[in-house]
Amino acid sequence: MTQARELRCYEYVNRPYERVSSVVVADPAGLFQRATTTTAERARSLGAKLKVTVAGLEVGKEVRIEVTSVDASRRAPGELTGPALAVGLRWQASSGESFFPEMTAELLVYPLSGDETQLDLRGAYVPPGSVVGSAVDALVGHRVAEASVHRFLREVAERLSADAA
Repeated sequence: MTQARELRCYEYVNRPYERVSSVVVADPAGLFQRATTTTAERARSLGAKLKVTVAGLEVGKEVRIEVTSVDASRRAPGELTGPALAVGLRWQASSGESFFPEMTAELLVYPLSGDETQLDLRGAYVPPGSVVGSAVDALVGHRVAEASVHRFLREVAERLSADAA
């Protein structure tokens, strides 16, 4: 069986935690869907550039995103003592699902200061296709997945910054 590959990234939103968390709680699925759509459009242009490099492998892909949980009772990690909001996520390709990994993740939202909020996304995926899928993932897939997750979280941060203004 193929091992799960872990990803972690973070972004900052220059808005107070109370405003950011209220935007997330109000419509998490809508927020992430808007971010995913924008990310998929950007990923298509990245895919066009990478197609030649990876022998025609399509990199960009439309995804369906599902919010699996929202937990406002968490605490900020480490030395921080404030509140945190945890949002469980799962996404997969809208078509050709067996060729693309399903991602499960948790987005932790917590205050860093009175005017700055951190978004910390931790997730995992299992490369599709057993041994061949693992080999492709080792060559290029993990880097593409990591870039897509970073781009997704950056878009979520930008959306939250605008919506929480």
